[in-house]
Amino acid sequence: MKRSGLLKNGIPWGEIGFYSSIVLLVAICFFPLYWAINTSFKTHAEIIQWPPSWFPTNFTVENYQATFEKHRFGRNILNSLVVAGGTTALSLILGALCAYALARLKFPGKIFIVGAILMTSMFPSISIISPLFVLLRQLRWLNTFHGLIIPYTTFALPLTIWILTSFFREIPFELEEAALVDGATPLQALRLIIFPLSAPGLVTAGLLVFIAAWNEFLFALTYTLDDSTRTVPVAIALFSRQYEVPWGELMGATVIVTVPLIILVLIFQRRIIAGLTAGAIKG
Repeated sequence: MKRSGLLKNGIPWGEIGFYSSIVLLVAICFFPLYWAINTSFKTHAEIIQWPPSWFPTNFTVENYQATFEKHRFGRNILNSLVVAGGTTALSLILGALCAYALARLKFPGKIFIVGAILMTSMFPSISIISPLFVLLRQLRWLNTFHGLIIPYTTFALPLTIWILTSFFREIPFELEEAALVDGATPLQALRLIIFPLSAPGLVTAGLLVFIAAWNEFLFALTYTLDDSTRTVPVAIALFSRQYEVPWGELMGATVIVTVPLIILVLIFQRRIIAGLTAGAIKG
């Protein structure tokens, strides 16, 4: 006799609904990327036609060629690599030192410091854009890489410190004590013991900071003046002309700057999950 809630082959209806929901959610999330890739290989006439086609009938790479020939997009990609890479490196160095102190040292007011660090991440960036502009202008840091890297780092540090603090707490203190007994300094113990064991946390924090700095738009739009320092989000936004929106070039540029990040996340997804769930289970 067939049990209630089961198909003939014994698969429960609830399991089918669960996996169907996952497939539907993945399809919804993936569709914008698919449509960008699809559009990037179409001609302009095919892009604006109605009804739209699900696959390019006249496959072309002209949009990708135009992205680099009509615009200094190669320079913009290099600028983003410098800014995002510099932000990531600075955030990991400063964040690791601060997280190590919060995880290992006992001092009065530590809870207040942790709360203050997390509170800084709650400020909307638009609220400080004007005073920060005045400060950068007085320092003559407008239209410079460090004029972006340092503000980006201030917003990236709370997340970096939070992730690394949770991870450092999971590493047995006895390992550091053994290194100190053998003559290592605290910095050497941090570099030789803590960092290798906390690789998942470092990778997680580094990737999240890199992606946030790579995609940041508001500061880059306000504090850069030309293509010598302009990053890819601003460059893509400026592709549009007065009487025309080059959808093919926009989609091509979007694919160029998005797909590598997706590949990085897929490669390091296990380390990212391990880093985000550090400290979630006690025992």
